[in-house]
Amino acid sequence: MSVQNAFFNPTNEQRHAFLKEALINAGRTEDYENIIELLGPGPDILELAPADSLKNYKIGIIGAGLAGLSAAYELRKLGASITVYDAEDKRIGGRIYTHYFNKSTEYFSELGATRIPISHETSWHYINLFNLDTNSMISPDSNNFLYTNNIRMRRSFSGKEIEEFLYPLYDLTEKERNTPWSELVSYAYNTMLNNLTPVQRSEILKILPLYSDQYAQLTKMSTNNVYESLGLSQGFVNLLCAVNPIAAVLLNLSYNETMSGIYSLDFFSIYRISEGMVKLPLAFISSLINNNPPELRNQALGKVIIKFGHAVDGIFFSSDNFINLQYTDPKGTKASESFDLVICTIPFSILREFNINPYFNDTKMQAIRELNYLDAQKTGIFFNKRFWEENEPYGNINGGISYTDLIIQSIIYPLYIRGEKPEDYSYNEPGTIIASYNIGADATRLSNQNGYRRFEKIKQDLEQVHGLPKGYLDLLTESYKTVHWNSEQWSRSAFSASYPGQKINFAYSMIQPEYNNRLYFAGEHISTKPRWIQGSLQTGKWVANQIAMNI
Repeated sequence: MSVQNAFFNPTNEQRHAFLKEALINAGRTEDYENIIELLGPGPDILELAPADSLKNYKIGIIGAGLAGLSAAYELRKLGASITVYDAEDKRIGGRIYTHYFNKSTEYFSELGATRIPISHETSWHYINLFNLDTNSMISPDSNNFLYTNNIRMRRSFSGKEIEEFLYPLYDLTEKERNTPWSELVSYAYNTMLNNLTPVQRSEILKILPLYSDQYAQLTKMSTNNVYESLGLSQGFVNLLCAVNPIAAVLLNLSYNETMSGIYSLDFFSIYRISEGMVKLPLAFISSLINNNPPELRNQALGKVIIKFGHAVDGIFFSSDNFINLQYTDPKGTKASESFDLVICTIPFSILREFNINPYFNDTKMQAIRELNYLDAQKTGIFFNKRFWEENEPYGNINGGISYTDLIIQSIIYPLYIRGEKPEDYSYNEPGTIIASYNIGADATRLSNQNGYRRFEKIKQDLEQVHGLPKGYLDLLTESYKTVHWNSEQWSRSAFSASYPGQKINFAYSMIQPEYNNRLYFAGEHISTKPRWIQGSLQTGKWVANQIAMNI
């Protein structure tokens, strides 16, 4: 099976074949069935309850991101009357944020969620359901830069450039210095994971009241603790963080955050929605407001109302077993509405300031106060030509990511397919890149200054990574857009990322319903796949199924 055959719209069979092949190479073929099952969408809700079983129920959903939209989509099949509240009034999609630079859908930047791994079954379930086009983000000729320690290198899969240029600069042990970079990184990332049994590894994708001692112990360790326990030197850790800014961000988080991405090969083969990730929430909304959507033809469906610009800030459980939601409408008027059932999908960073009466269980309240979230910043730039693809020392890049120890951390390039004839393709055409995608403290540091200074710094770092003269990009820049997620009013964070012990202490309690099984929770923050649309979509569908089973 060639890469080209699956470049656009991979079938389930193609995705699964790629996943199997990757697991063979990783020596973990026994994980295949667990990954497919545990990341799958589960049964259709109509297998769990009759089609009209919720026709007399009013359901309120807080948040119109993918968790809220997928929950509404499923519960509508049971005839429920659903009201979805979303505080945002300028765009849709929650942490999906597609910015189009002109009226064409050709030139855009993903300033939020971007990637769809081949293993994320629930994500592909809905993408296929709505017949959305996808294309690969993996390029066989990406030819990206690594710029660190003021040294510019071309990245390779083997890491030979790191061995040649960077090994001499770091205080590595003799054994580390004599080990190829690819083997050294594999040892750091995979040893503890591979020491678990397949059943224990599957706990990465489970939320349980009790875990095996071996897995639980690893989740209580930071990634840095794991490196120390493997006998890796501080020099290795310094080098790893210099060449991979994401590794630096994960260093003091739970090792489970690192294991999760490795276990299901989240970075092995990834796709994007061809004309923008926003096409997915748009597809949900189009279906929800349609009395007879094509993919649910001839089904008796409940009515869904989506109220944008309505900011919920209070959840109250009454003595008559109804849940009252207090909100502010777009005109600033305070109001409330009562529901039989409510689903809360908003991040805990927003829920933290809600009026809640009575309080939820003690552990969930502590999680709302303590669950760790990371900041992120993305800046997309629209250029009048794709300079990075020119046949020059600063170019010859097609797709992929350049990494740097500069504050911008990473640069993400779109993957353009060259035509069979030279005239079908030209770097003189316009294009967009994510000129800066950084996470954690660097996102905050870069963003907490005025917009002009921030953008000038991003351009300067972009020029430095590519080896361009200062100011070279000024005449090429048409426009740009920055999103700083900690400053987004209705997010106040990019995504959740657990500290050591937080999954063990909080996860099971976070997914439990409250108020006599009338208030439910969904979202990436309560999932086994935080940071991914998979986590939102899977928990949205899961919570709908839980309601169906509890009717």
